[in-house]
Amino acid sequence: MPAPFDSPGPDRYGSDVLAGDWRARGRTQIPEVPVERDLVVELAADGYCGAVVGVEKGHVVLEDRFGKRRLFPLGHGFLIDGRAVRLVAPAPAARAAGGAGGGAGGGAGGAAGPGRVRTASGSFMVDAGPAKVALPSRIFVEGRHDAELVEKIWGTDLRVEGVVVEYLEGVDRLEEILDEFRPARGRRVGVLVDHLVPGSKEQRIADQVARGRHGAHVLVVGHPFIDIWQAVKPARLGREAWPVIPRGTEWKHGVCEAFGWPHADQADIARAWQRILGRVRGYGDLEPALLGRVEELIDFVTEPQG
Repeated sequence: MPAPFDSPGPDRYGSDVLAGDWRARGRTQIPEVPVERDLVVELAADGYCGAVVGVEKGHVVLEDRFGKRRLFPLGHGFLIDGRAVRLVAPAPAARAAGGAGGGAGGGAGGAAGPGRVRTASGSFMVDAGPAKVALPSRIFVEGRHDAELVEKIWGTDLRVEGVVVEYLEGVDRLEEILDEFRPARGRRVGVLVDHLVPGSKEQRIADQVARGRHGAHVLVVGHPFIDIWQAVKPARLGREAWPVIPRGTEWKHGVCEAFGWPHADQADIARAWQRILGRVRGYGDLEPALLGRVEELIDFVTEPQG
């Protein structure tokens, strides 16, 4: 005879399936991230990237690399390093210490609060002073993307030193540019070259410049990456490594295809670069092989020559 319903014994059906937070079971938990100044986030909907510059009435204020600011409601719909997050307002203590809660009046160039402020390159920010007259010396980089990355990380430092960065549109024009510029004592040229590895075309050009008539006043250094894109740590894009692109495939198009990004025309490539650049917050997001070379160039063109 079956036991009565109220008799003790093992539970044939286990525990109450409605016990606890049953709605959350099997659902991905999206982490909450308090906003803080200079935090770089991306909109999941359209890929817009910006750095946090403030919080206003339940909205986060983002500033893109062109200095334009937009407001977005706090909450879901944001990505950090390619992962979904829910942005929440900073704690009151963070606001009091000069965090992001101070509104949109401040810029995105360094953490606020007591103590000395560091620039994106890791150097200490100097007090504002009169505008610095540009030095006669120059730093040349290969293309627009190189110049934009250097500006984002070292722009503050370069303005303090009065160093102008220009781009060559290809290392093949280096000798021609040097002939026009006419390097001399007190008028040095530093050059940053992509893919400067033994046996490469870039290495042959660098060696030729070093042996030539401008060599005493020109320093050519480079990084081993095929393109400046690779100088950004892949982890900033949520990747373990940059893809290997087969010979015969244009490298940037191949990267975009491997990442599943649009790559039909140059406009797509430009948007891909802005997506990458938008993930760069400071020197820690770049490979050491680039960091050391840029610092070397800055030292070279700013070294006093009595």
